[in-house]
Amino acid sequence: MRHGRSNGAELLMFRDPSINILSYDVVRLATFYERLGFRQTFRTPKEGTPVHVEVTLDQFTIGISSVKAAIEDHGLHPNFGGRPVSIILWTDDTDRDYSRLIAEGAPSLSPPHDFLSDLRAAWLADPDGNPINIVQHRKRSHE
Repeated sequence: MRHGRSNGAELLMFRDPSINILSYDVVRLATFYERLGFRQTFRTPKEGTPVHVEVTLDQFTIGISSVKAAIEDHGLHPNFGGRPVSIILWTDDTDRDYSRLIAEGAPSLSPPHDFLSDLRAAWLADPDGNPINIVQHRKRSHE
């Protein structure tokens, strides 16, 4: 991840933004988007009922995550009063970027934690309360 400078302040540079939708029925919602021309590009677990599916059209990806998994895996408390969508930002250092954004006043929703077999994730909110997930691939011990 590159950092730039603007007026002496270091800017965070994220990559691969996507939208994540929380759903009570991941399969139903993924099927809907597939009928619109999206193709499934990721699914976990690979067998059985998924807790997360990603569908892509052109360069745009929509993640569809289970509400139950958001609660159990990340300690989130989804508010379905109009905001069941989250923004995903990939980074090289979840802990560093989470700490910086929290220090700048972003509200924490879930501190950095290991997730699945190779991810490190954290959640915070933008100024309007929309959830943002900062995530990275963890390095394997042999790298």
